[in-house]
Amino acid sequence: MKPFIRIILILVVLLPAVNHTQAKGAAMTEVNQTAYLAGGCFWGMEELVRQIPGVLATEVGYTGGGTPDATYEQVRTGTTGHAESLKIVFDPGKLTYRHLLFEFFRMHDPTLRNRQGNDIGTQYRSAIFYVDEEQKRIAEEIIRIVEGSGEWQARIVTEVVPFREFFRAEEYHQKYLVKNPRGYTCHYIRRMDLGE
Repeated sequence: MKPFIRIILILVVLLPAVNHTQAKGAAMTEVNQTAYLAGGCFWGMEELVRQIPGVLATEVGYTGGGTPDATYEQVRTGTTGHAESLKIVFDPGKLTYRHLLFEFFRMHDPTLRNRQGNDIGTQYRSAIFYVDEEQKRIAEEIIRIVEGSGEWQARIVTEVVPFREFFRAEEYHQKYLVKNPRGYTCHYIRRMDLGE
């Protein structure tokens, strides 16, 4: 009986240490931040964003609408309210949200409403889906700076709206241009002085 009690006491002493270690590890992963952006067809956006230093992971999907568990076949009709969008996990020690947004405004045309290249419809709109008030503040500030730079020579129509839900797109859409290097894209990085 005594060895059994000794084992129980050892476990009681060790469990708080194990929980503390797990909590500490979880806090370390919380250092990374997430952004949700839409700027036309998500294939081209993802290909450019994933190459930015500090970006850790990307996923394409659908956000901004009211249809739960949206699919490509639904979103492509333009009736779900969703935009083709990009979930971006990044290391803020290497890439700030501010700099990410400046890159976003270089890789798509934020002056076109519901359109990028040959893609037309609300699902191709330009939008920043903020996850907190700080992201909202930064997004609004960057839009003022980009518009003030005069580089686009037109009003920025990018929506700044609260993030609600992100529905991951079908697997064949993920990293589409890696799988299909000659696939369609209307995205490219423009050499612009946006007044950073």
